[in-house]
Amino acid sequence: MKKIDFKALYLLLVLLCLGCTRDEEELPLALFPDTSDVFIDNFIGLGSDFYFPYLGAKPDVFSVDRSGGFESEASIRIDVPNADDPGGGFAGAIFRIDGIGRNLSEYNALTFYARSSQAATIGEVGFGQDFEGDVYRAFLTNLDFTTNWKKFIIPIPDPSKLLSEKGVFQFAAGGIGPEGQEVGYTFWLDEIKFENLPEVAQPLPQIFGGNNQTESAFNGITIPVSGANVIYNVDGTDVSVNSAPAYFNFDTSNESVASVSDDGVITLNSSGSATITASIGEGANELEALGSVAVTSRGDFDFAPTPPARDADDVIAIFSDVYNKVNVANYNGFFLFATTQGGAIDILGDNIISYTDLNFVSINIFGAATVNASGMTHMHLDVYVREEVDPSDFLRVELINNDGGGSTQSSASVQLQNYNPLLEEQWVSYDIPMTDFASIGTPDDIDLIFFVSDGTISSIYIDNVYFYR
Repeated sequence: MKKIDFKALYLLLVLLCLGCTRDEEELPLALFPDTSDVFIDNFIGLGSDFYFPYLGAKPDVFSVDRSGGFESEASIRIDVPNADDPGGGFAGAIFRIDGIGRNLSEYNALTFYARSSQAATIGEVGFGQDFEGDVYRAFLTNLDFTTNWKKFIIPIPDPSKLLSEKGVFQFAAGGIGPEGQEVGYTFWLDEIKFENLPEVAQPLPQIFGGNNQTESAFNGITIPVSGANVIYNVDGTDVSVNSAPAYFNFDTSNESVASVSDDGVITLNSSGSATITASIGEGANELEALGSVAVTSRGDFDFAPTPPARDADDVIAIFSDVYNKVNVANYNGFFLFATTQGGAIDILGDNIISYTDLNFVSINIFGAATVNASGMTHMHLDVYVREEVDPSDFLRVELINNDGGGSTQSSASVQLQNYNPLLEEQWVSYDIPMTDFASIGTPDDIDLIFFVSDGTISSIYIDNVYFYR
């Protein structure tokens, strides 16, 4: 056998390999499938586990109707329940791809056909909701379905963002008829797909509903961008798409005072003022958004009063850094028709609850062992209103016992301003006698705590929520 110089051979192989490779920057990005169809006589490419109802929705409202669709053999059938149906008072769910997402960047709209057994207004229809962050959610509200098939178009706020989207459809419809009666009905959906349509034109992006707002807060506070939407001209009609903030590109006039994340969360960093603006699209397609927020940080955060020391057996804590709290499912239930944003946040190591765009919101305690407050004498909470308080403003606290909609469910509520006034930019402590929740009966299984303002107050902090004796 001939002798081989292995060192020389190794060097030769390395040089050959280097000559055959390209820089990483030259390699094309891996693309997800660009399938446009969602339902055409059947579901296309969604996998076997794609239907996820909303919390509180009736789960068994969905089926494929093989008796016919829009010029086709089948359609999706949704049986909206009566509002008082014990199985759930509305129909609502997402269709999420059971597998990798889709590259939808070449399309500018989601389209579908729909008809209903009677004239009905559908609360929400959209896409981008996947229950895994809902980063690029977009939807229309109050769509009018009739007994005849009609095509609906939902423009995509910025298609270039949708490179791996899994949430391809969502709907929510309540069982309320045109006269307000609590009745159910049926609607059908067909030809759900993403398209590139020339009639989708003249986008007008907005944040904060197109208004120039002001916010005053403290270092460490986060403020979510709200009121994000894009108005399109679709065949001569204005269509306003409610858009997740992540579709927008944000800019701050003073990064040291206020920074803003890609998903539209503003963080106050130091004393001073800054203005947050936004745009949508890139390069030649970039459009400045209407609306802005001028934020001012007043320095370090004014924390809620520290609760007194109490024996552990005398406290059931729902939210507290002082007492051991129960296992809470979430601090924002995101119920149908709720506009409230936010939940539990951490400010420099201290936990508080922050709500914006408040109309109503719930703390959901389903994940805890039974919260039996029947031996407690008071409910405590601290509230900080982050805006001017008008005489007509109110904040109502409602407890739901043994949630489930059956005959054993009960509730009771109080108005906080009947105990202490609501004050602008000040913490106010409330100690409410449990006897004032008398209509709940025995509070032996509290599942939900609601805060309701009906929009009279939209921005609050809450801390130290607990029952005690």
